[in-house]
Amino acid sequence: MHLDHDPASPAGEAISFDDFLKVDIRVGTILSAEPYPEARKPAYKLLIDFGPVIGRKKSSAQITVNYALEDLPGRQVAAVVNFPPRQIGKFLSEVLTLGFADEAGAVVLFAPDRAVPDGSRLF
Repeated sequence: MHLDHDPASPAGEAISFDDFLKVDIRVGTILSAEPYPEARKPAYKLLIDFGPVIGRKKSSAQITVNYALEDLPGRQVAAVVNFPPRQIGKFLSEVLTLGFADEAGAVVLFAPDRAVPDGSRLF
């Protein structure tokens, strides 16, 4: 699957609302961020708390251009929590942390503009 990050690309094919609901996007708070020097593309290893039901999950995120490690703990982010875990080198990424490409193609994290309870679902 190839994702086009170009803002001039057309919208994807139409899906049903039921298809949208299959993708479980939740908010969590980053507990810790560590460098991941073994990754092929520069990335951080994140530990994110999605509240008492989903719990803490790990994610590899290519966000090194716009974010310093020390600025990430305590920040809320959105992530897909129901994809199967994905092996990223030696690290097992359990959720897909979401973001958008900036003008240079670097990732900007997707998050609510106000604090919401960890585990809140996007609708």
